[in-house]
Amino acid sequence: MSPAVVALLSVLILAVAGALTAVWMRTRREVTTPTERAVHAALHTASLAARPLRRGLDKNSAAEAAPHLRELTGGSGLGLADASGNLLAWDGRHEALSDQFHDAAIRAIEGERRVLVTHSDLVRGPSDHHVRALIAQPLLIEDIGVVGVLGIVTSEDPWPGMLGAVTEVARYACSQIELADLDASRALLDRAEVRALRAQISPHFIYNALNTVASFVRTDPARARELILEFADFTRYSFRSAGEFTLLADELRNIDRYLTLERARFGEALNVRLQIAPEVLNVVLPFLALQPLVENAVRHGISSKPEGGTVSIVAADEGPDCIISVEDDGVGMDPELLRSGSLDAIESGSGRPSAREAAHVGLANVDDRLRAAFGNDYGLVVETAPGAGTKVSMRVPKFKQGIHV
Repeated sequence: MSPAVVALLSVLILAVAGALTAVWMRTRREVTTPTERAVHAALHTASLAARPLRRGLDKNSAAEAAPHLRELTGGSGLGLADASGNLLAWDGRHEALSDQFHDAAIRAIEGERRVLVTHSDLVRGPSDHHVRALIAQPLLIEDIGVVGVLGIVTSEDPWPGMLGAVTEVARYACSQIELADLDASRALLDRAEVRALRAQISPHFIYNALNTVASFVRTDPARARELILEFADFTRYSFRSAGEFTLLADELRNIDRYLTLERARFGEALNVRLQIAPEVLNVVLPFLALQPLVENAVRHGISSKPEGGTVSIVAADEGPDCIISVEDDGVGMDPELLRSGSLDAIESGSGRPSAREAAHVGLANVDDRLRAAFGNDYGLVVETAPGAGTKVSMRVPKFKQGIHV
């Protein structure tokens, strides 16, 4: 390569480097001003405090959140107390003042208002002589009450801006604790709904299953033993205590046990067709979300049809979602029942429920649980008509943050 070409390349490289440096310096000036850095730092600190508080307020979460809350308030020391005023955690200096924080916290809880203890009212030791105030800010959630107290020790005389900042930090902490309470309430509701589904399964299916097993005891003992094992595995899964969610593979495995018992009862009158995409077997869905759909198809679709019929279960891969459907070619129902009062109307009816009104046991329960877990785009879709069977479909995301087995 000639010296002229080398010189030209050197000039070009220097020019490009200079241009890139100028762009970087301009971008750096635009996005890293002192104000922006402060905002970014505050948001990051707030997110670190939020994580433990989303589990609720206890000794462990308070200990994890306290350093970040202290950084947000700028206090020399920070204490967190529970709804009774008992100290959960202390971070920073001046822990010797924690007993006085306890007394202030009790007053803050009783009055549901901030308590300010000034330097003239504080009993201070040699290492606390420069402390100017102790602030006890109640953590107050609407419709719940005081759930805790935030205590700040400051070496400055409190001024309106500081007190406003403490109020906002307390309000932020309350919002995270309230979300934790909502999560706990939702979990309790989910467990109650699962118990309701179990109660609906037991009186119908279990009675028939035991009768079916009994019918084979004399004529085919080996078959009876096989059915007893299937029944035991089915009930063990259906009445398990672990988790509100399950894998599609596990749900399908239990449905296979159910259908084995039902085929023993119906014989050739019940046909089953499965079409499952292997890539969706690990999709997570609410526990017992499919069981009511399959039970309805057998109990009210096929059993009401003298010549019997077919139940089809399909799980298909559709991009970010999995589409699951349960379809029967049974007697169907009037779609006006769906349009007139939603899934809840089908379950409850008015007065004494007819066979058609009782046909969709558990559908509203499953619909509610799907929407609660994944959002309103993920409820049940029901297609039916008299004499044309019924198809119930659900859309489940392949991945949803926070949803796991």
